[in-house]
Amino acid sequence: MTESSYTVVGMTCGHCAAFVTEEIERIAGVTAVAVDVDTGRVSVTSDEGLDTEDVRAAVEEAGYELTHANG
Repeated sequence: MTESSYTVVGMTCGHCAAFVTEEIERIAGVTAVAVDVDTGRVSVTSDEGLDTEDVRAAVEEAGYELTHANG
């Protein structure tokens, strides 16, 4: 298992978090997603390391912007 954290801007409520979670969960290998709207932090647990560009694309599909990744 691998855990990665990301910073996402533009989220303001629980619905925002749900949209981001839903899109990231579609990435192959993702087993859990935790979103903290107040800090903009998104933690992703996966079977193996994720490609940051895949996560960025999922976040953008949800309508937000990934600004920082800590693999």
